[in-house]
Amino acid sequence: MASHDPATIASLRKCYVLDTNVLLHDPRAIYKFEDNEVVIPIYVIEEIDNFKRDMTELGRNARTITRLIDPLREQSSQSLQSGVTLETGTLLRVGVPEDVLVSNNGSSADHKILLLALKERDSHPERPTILVTMDANLRIRSDALGLRAENYEGGRIRLDELYTGVEEILVAAELVDQLGGKHPVPAASFGVPLYPNACVVLRNAAREKHTAIGRFDAATDSVQPLRIAREGAWGVRPRNVEQSFALDLLLSDQVPLVTLVGKAGTGKTLLAIAAGLKKVAGEGAHARLLVSRPVFPLGRDIGFLPGTVEEKLNPWMRPIFDNLEYIFTAGGGRADAGRSYTELTAAGMIQVEPLTYIRGRTLPNQFLIVDEAQNLTPHEVKTIITRCGTDTKIVLTGDPDQIDNPYVDSASNGLTFVAERFKGERIAGHITLSKGERSELAERATQLL
Repeated sequence: MASHDPATIASLRKCYVLDTNVLLHDPRAIYKFEDNEVVIPIYVIEEIDNFKRDMTELGRNARTITRLIDPLREQSSQSLQSGVTLETGTLLRVGVPEDVLVSNNGSSADHKILLLALKERDSHPERPTILVTMDANLRIRSDALGLRAENYEGGRIRLDELYTGVEEILVAAELVDQLGGKHPVPAASFGVPLYPNACVVLRNAAREKHTAIGRFDAATDSVQPLRIAREGAWGVRPRNVEQSFALDLLLSDQVPLVTLVGKAGTGKTLLAIAAGLKKVAGEGAHARLLVSRPVFPLGRDIGFLPGTVEEKLNPWMRPIFDNLEYIFTAGGGRADAGRSYTELTAAGMIQVEPLTYIRGRTLPNQFLIVDEAQNLTPHEVKTIITRCGTDTKIVLTGDPDQIDNPYVDSASNGLTFVAERFKGERIAGHITLSKGERSELAERATQLL
């Protein structure tokens, strides 16, 4: 029988020392280490204090951390230095070295945190001590000194394990013909579990090139044929199977949240804007097409830009206007009696703006596209999605391999986080696009460079 002696239980605990970047990324990280011990070095509290006045996501997270920890100090009979037990069973401590008030010749905060973690390890050799940091260089330094270090995995989604949104199933020829003939196929026919709105390729088990495509409808428990008009959306037609799946999800009124993940040139933004134009200006299903993106420059910024707000934002919003110009000059504009996108913008049917202005708003009856969503944190994406009102459809697009935000990576960004968390929801659909369609040159550059 397992021992319940308090000393034995304490010796089985792991000690996790948290770096500043972990708490700034996820203020509630202290609750995610089960019944182990979590140590926050006092230097982390000092670093967090430097962010508390910022009006950025980091500033908001810094203030949240303080609001979570300060009541613990007031509610417990124990001090934070000796440890406070959370409702999850975690023992939370603020690590304070004996020489905290003595100058240490200007050592960096990382160096002080590393030294404190080493002291925790040496003071309690009977238990594992782990430094948790999202700083790769600090993990390398820890390993070199014999201290175990880990990345913070809370909310992290491995890109190679990300749900692609597509399932390929080997079936009998008659089922392929049934779906190819625009008739639904009961999911029970092939007995493979499917997520809601999963895109399905039925392949003839005896003849590989004999295929049909559809989308799983959880309400009817069947794979339904795709509903894409011959002319596509606003003159933009899908060029491959993945784009057909994406366009079907984008045009569906039953799927208010769509995530499109793919490398540059796969058509994510173009398809989303074309679908938005069709639903707003073509069908009147939504009052406005709102396209937004975070402001992160590629390479070094050019500094101060003169002019109006619109003129200042134009360099960052230019990719959106490029897609609109392409749609209206490559045949799509002909579908709307010659109206240009500038006319639709002037009429209020198209609005392009940075994400900075979306916080605090309520967005009813909109077709909202958030481009470059891989540069957002999970909390920022949550804030945006919770802005959506009645009859609003939101589309998140991006490439997790092209991240400009220094505080997220391919495993912790908001785009992949939402795609993975919503894969089991009937109101959401996801597609990972892999085939480049921008040009042969662009596709080869993506593969070779």
